Amino acid sequence: MHIGKAIRLERIFNRNTGKTIIVPMDHGVTVGPIAGLEKMRDTVTNLVAGGANAGLVHKGQVKLGHRMQGRDFGCIVHLSAGTCLSPFPNVKRLVTTVEEAIRLGADGVSVHVNLGDETEGQMLSDLGSVAASASEWGIPLLAMVYARGPKVEDEYDPEVVAHCARVGAELGADVVKVNYTGDAETFAHVVDCACVPVVIAGGAKLDSTRDFLDMVRVSIDAGGAGLSVGRNVFQHADPTRLVEVLNRIVHQGMDVDSAIEGYEDIL
Repeated sequence: MHIGKAIRLERIFNRNTGKTIIVPMDHGVTVGPIAGLEKMRDTVTNLVAGGANAGLVHKGQVKLGHRMQGRDFGCIVHLSAGTCLSPFPNVKRLVTTVEEAIRLGADGVSVHVNLGDETEGQMLSDLGSVAASASEWGIPLLAMVYARGPKVEDEYDPEVVAHCARVGAELGADVVKVNYTGDAETFAHVVDCACVPVVIAGGAKLDSTRDFLDMVRVSIDAGGAGLSVGRNVFQHADPTRLVEVLNRIVHQGMDVDSAIEGYEDIL
């Protein structure tokens, strides 16, 4: 591996465990300034205090979240965008470049692809182009790959999710982010098929913190490399303490019952 890419990956992944807690905060473009993202610097401060490994943001948020003090925090700049207001909300277009992300101080970049959409071809082309640039510059690439389109009956189907993961890996991603399939056996199949580290998405805000923690634990047991989860983290009543519990699960290998000892109030 390019030494620059290896060094940058260690700013996103815990070098001792090979796993990561990434918190995406790119929702302002997709759905607007939702709860938890009103004051970016405060949000980042809370996540860093809990021990999150990295945040994922659009280019304009890099300066908004820069704290100029405290512990370092990996920065992944998201290169693609689309909004829920569009008549084609599954379409994601590149809105910046690898080179601009590097100028902003990024440790990694990310691209979103929705397989099954009518514009899938353009999104795949964008992923391939970004992968080439990321390889040239030695910067890690995370591919968020989901199945969303008229032919997709169930985007959580294990074979569909495995296809998503494999597309990201085959087109050059260093890490793929996909939906969790619901159980250890099927998610282990996804991980085995990917050939690169796989992190789970969080999706919509869950009603139960315990359900979220159980999902993370099972995904790790199945071979997952951690999580890239936004709303279920930054919209929690106490994101700092939640991330502390996630650290116990992801990096210390605790089961959920052990991890929440002393943290029962976050459930």
